[in-house]
Amino acid sequence: MHELSITQNILNIVTEHAKRAGAQKVTAINLVVGELTGFVDDSIQFYFDMLSPETIAAGAKLAIRRVPAEIRCRACGEVFALQGHKWSCPKCSAPGGEILSGREFFIESIEVV
Repeated sequence: MHELSITQNILNIVTEHAKRAGAQKVTAINLVVGELTGFVDDSIQFYFDMLSPETIAAGAKLAIRRVPAEIRCRACGEVFALQGHKWSCPKCSAPGGEILSGREFFIESIEVV
């Protein structure tokens, strides 16, 4: 249910920037969401549809670009994608590593008229 508060924040940011730009309407919102955030696309869309009527973003298309999780092994330096919840290096089997991507969450762009 944490998607409700983040969706409200997205809508607040988008409407503020659109109004500052003198826009009449927001037609699209492009989000970048990392695999490790735990955010569910359908939930974000559901809350956006619930919160956006009566705003400048009513009817806007919500596009979500997913960023896969990539890890760098601290032992051998191998960069690998997570396979499910397996956090061990496929090259040397060392556990864990440095997260390179997958925690992103931001508004990439908005389209207005």
